[in-house]
Amino acid sequence: MFICSLKTSRKKLIFIIIIGLLIIVGAFLYLKMNHNVKTNEMKVANVIVENNDQRVAFLKSFGWNVSSEAVEIVEVAIPAEFNDVYNNYNKIQKAQGFDLEKYKGKRVKRFTYEVLNYPTQKEGVRANMLVYNNKIIGGDICSVQLDGFMHGFKLPQRT
Repeated sequence: MFICSLKTSRKKLIFIIIIGLLIIVGAFLYLKMNHNVKTNEMKVANVIVENNDQRVAFLKSFGWNVSSEAVEIVEVAIPAEFNDVYNNYNKIQKAQGFDLEKYKGKRVKRFTYEVLNYPTQKEGVRANMLVYNNKIIGGDICSVQLDGFMHGFKLPQRT
């Protein structure tokens, strides 16, 4: 039989226990933060919308107040081969958790809503949402002005 004993002072034992607890709490918080980031990405990329109320609620989740009904609903063909315009548009999509390459050659619906609360422009701002089989596969917020802008559903951070 093998017996091992350790002798330590009470202060050292309390110190070791505190350090151990701090390591455990730190690891828990780290894992929790990483899980939240991945969960938020998945919420954006796997949203099912079966009706207008759900589409409007999705846009509201980003802080956008939009028209109660779509101002335009059209069928869009995503090309089988992307040109520079589609490659650049898909960069916006990838940055927000989508990827249109999976839908090359597919016909999708584009729902367009008027954005009523864009911070720097009172009118002429639209929210476009691409939907395939009731699943949001991409979209953008854009200005219809000649010198307009386009970005993902989140408002870009100002620097």
